[in-house]
Amino acid sequence: MASIRPSYDREGEHIGWQVSIRKKGFPPQYRTFRTRREAEAWAAIVESEMVRGVWQDRSEAERTTVGELLDRYAREVLPTLKGGYRELSRVAVLKTYLGMYSLAALSSSQLARYRDARLSTDSRRGGKISPQTVKHEMALLQRALKKGVQEWGLVLPAGLPTALVKPPKLPQARDRRLVGDEEARLLAGCAQARNPWLLPVVRFAIETAMRAGEMLETKGTADPETGERPIQTTGLLWKHVDLKKRTATLPMTKNGTARVVPLSSVAVSILKDLPRPLDGRVFGTTYEAIHLSFTRACQRTGIDDLRFHDLRHEATSRLFEKGLNPMQVAAITGHKTLQMLKRYTHLRAEDLARLLG
Repeated sequence: MASIRPSYDREGEHIGWQVSIRKKGFPPQYRTFRTRREAEAWAAIVESEMVRGVWQDRSEAERTTVGELLDRYAREVLPTLKGGYRELSRVAVLKTYLGMYSLAALSSSQLARYRDARLSTDSRRGGKISPQTVKHEMALLQRALKKGVQEWGLVLPAGLPTALVKPPKLPQARDRRLVGDEEARLLAGCAQARNPWLLPVVRFAIETAMRAGEMLETKGTADPETGERPIQTTGLLWKHVDLKKRTATLPMTKNGTARVVPLSSVAVSILKDLPRPLDGRVFGTTYEAIHLSFTRACQRTGIDDLRFHDLRHEATSRLFEKGLNPMQVAAITGHKTLQMLKRYTHLRAEDLARLLG
C-alpha cells in the first residue's frame, strides 16, 4: 500500500505531500506533490499498474530533460556519424525550444507548437525557415529519443511523441534541368572562369552524377578556438581511379557505404586531360571555390536558378534516357531507395515519347 505523509522544509513549513510505494517485486517509488489529491491520484495509478503487471520505471525520464538527452546524443553518437557535425546546429535549436522540458512531460502538442513556431521564424538569409530544415530537426529529436529508449534505459509514458506529430509539408522537389542551349552556354562560361578546375568539374559531374563532396574537398564548421575548418571529405583521389577498368571507387559516401562508379568514355577523357597535383586529389580545388566560380559563371551567361547540385539531377535523368533501368542507375548514383531516386530524376516527355515509338 502507498504511504502518504506531509512534507516540510527546513523551517518546518508544510510544502506538500510525499508518497512512498513499496511492493514486493518492484523498486521503491517516491514522489512529492503539492496537494494530497495529486499524491493520492499518482499512487493509485502506480499501484494499479503494478498489480496489472504493466508498470515501468519512468523516474529516469522524469529526471532527464530534453536538453540533457540531446547533449548526451551530441557527445556520444554524433561523433560516430559521417557528417554528424552538421547536426550540432540542430541540437542547439532543439534545446532552445524544448530543452527545458523533462522527457516524461514532452508531449505531441508541445512538439506541434515548436514545429509551427519554427516555420514562422525568419532565417538568417531572409525569408522563413524552410520546412525541410524543420523536418531534419524533428528527425534528429526522434533519433535521440529512440536511442534513449532502446539503449539508455528511458521509459516514455506515451511512447515517442515525435511519431504522433505531422511533419511539415515539403515543397515540390526541384525539377531544374539544362534546357535549350544552357549546357553550351554554361560550359562556355566555365571555360572563361579564373578557376581552371571549374570546367572539368562541371563536365565530370554531368557525366557521373557524383555528389560535390564525392568529387571535391569540403570543409566543416570552423573551430571556435582556432578558427580552423576541418576537412570533411577529401574528394576523389587518383589512387581510387582505375582508367583501364574505367571505374572510380568512393570508399565512403554520404550513405555511409562504399561505391564504385563506372566511368563513361567522356569521363575518362576528362580525367586523362587533368594535371596530377602532388596531394593526390583528382581535382585540386575545393567545393567552396567551385561553388563561387559556378555561381559567377551562371551570372555571366545569364542562366537563372541553376545550382551545382542540379547537375546531379541532370546526370541521373540522362542515365535513364540512355535506357538504363532503376537498379543500374542506383548502382551508379548511390541512391538507396526508388523514392529517393525519383526525386532526383526528371525525364523529358519528348525523350519518353521517342522511346514509345
